[in-house]
Amino acid sequence: MQIQNKILVANRGEIAVRIIRAAKEMGIATVAVYSTADKDSLHVDLADEAVCIGSERSKDSYLNMNRILSAAISTGCTAIHPGYGFLSENPKFVKLVEECNIKFIGPKSEVMEKMGKKAEARKIAKKNLVPIIEGSNDIIKDVQEGMAVAKRIGYPVMFKATSGGGGRGINVVYSDQDFLKVFEKTSLEAETSFGDKALYIEKYIDNPRHVEVQILADDYGNVVHLFERDCSLQRRNQKMIEEAPSNAVNELLRRKLGMAAIKIAKAVGYTSAGTIEFLVDNKGKYYFIEMNARIQVEHPVTEMITGVDIVKEQIRVAFGQALSIKQRDIKILGHAIECRITAEDPVNNFMPTPGRIKRILVPGGMGVRFDSFIYPDYDVQPFYDSMIGKVIVVAPTRIEAIRKMRVALEQLVIEGIKTNLEYVYLITHHPDFIRGNYDTGFVAKFHSLFLEEYHETIVKWAKKTINWI
Repeated sequence: MQIQNKILVANRGEIAVRIIRAAKEMGIATVAVYSTADKDSLHVDLADEAVCIGSERSKDSYLNMNRILSAAISTGCTAIHPGYGFLSENPKFVKLVEECNIKFIGPKSEVMEKMGKKAEARKIAKKNLVPIIEGSNDIIKDVQEGMAVAKRIGYPVMFKATSGGGGRGINVVYSDQDFLKVFEKTSLEAETSFGDKALYIEKYIDNPRHVEVQILADDYGNVVHLFERDCSLQRRNQKMIEEAPSNAVNELLRRKLGMAAIKIAKAVGYTSAGTIEFLVDNKGKYYFIEMNARIQVEHPVTEMITGVDIVKEQIRVAFGQALSIKQRDIKILGHAIECRITAEDPVNNFMPTPGRIKRILVPGGMGVRFDSFIYPDYDVQPFYDSMIGKVIVVAPTRIEAIRKMRVALEQLVIEGIKTNLEYVYLITHHPDFIRGNYDTGFVAKFHSLFLEEYHETIVKWAKKTINWI
């Protein structure tokens, strides 16, 4: 069934391109919005229409609710897809979209309000008997209350922004002496990034696995999970490499995680695509940490192992259709890995490296996907997130997927700016990565080795290990 509608894509970069392509395949017209800095961006050219909504500053463009809504109304859009980041998890924006009688391709505003507040989401998980990490029962009002919680559960503890996301607004504190300093730093970061300085506290689990479950839900009570992704390879809470399924999850734990994710989604009446995030410790115990009420950056690895187009399902649900799949139809078909490619210099503390792309060659072949928005002579802008693309591969086994990823990274050429391409390529040669023996502390250890032996040992070691598996 073809949906005769028009979608405004309230985002930029690779996710905007991804959404526009899915909509075009469904026969749906699209409208791009862009800042003055993004006038030459690929999503502007691919959409049927494009509207400039402000200057390069996000608050004047991609975070400007009134301008985005005006663009949607003036172009006759019947729906808005927010992508990820920016306004994607802002319940105030969702409410405004609903009041304008425009469909929001995501959950309802009241549901997003509940799950977007992480302290509230913890309460919902606990009420539904899903394990949570010990911590504050609600947001902490002041330093004294926070210190009392920390003493009760024991150091180290984590401050987390209740409205946070994307790895921001999270810091660890190890003692009373550092408590005030870290509290103020995290509160300021939360207010700057999310407009909400409220924090809550969790017990810090040392180097767990970060495992998340993708769910889809419609307005008819149907909720399915699409298995799990492992997102443990992170630098400062920013994900770098993801894979699905997780080699740290056995069949019993996989069923438990899937059931827990569905239970939480049903408890709040969730619709659209969403992700339930868990930490898994070295004993196989799992703990709910938060729900992302939007499409995730790493959604392609799930699509590659299930054959489900998550963006298209989001669109169908928003326009009142039931999910096109049942839980019994969803199978794990191989192993997928995603490497995020960023305009950053790993040698110089991952400093952003905006500039002009002089040349790009994209890998291809069976089971290889490159989601991006860059092209020759494109100027990577300094105003936004530094991710410029994602290499995704799928193969019958994890070892074959690692081999395929190595070949894809070898064949990806980006000239004109420095990127982290070599960095992630070297990670795929590390024996602990190959064995699946890693956790959220892996990248920090790898980075020390990378800096110490960058020009000699690591390169030689990488060449030696290329046929190790």
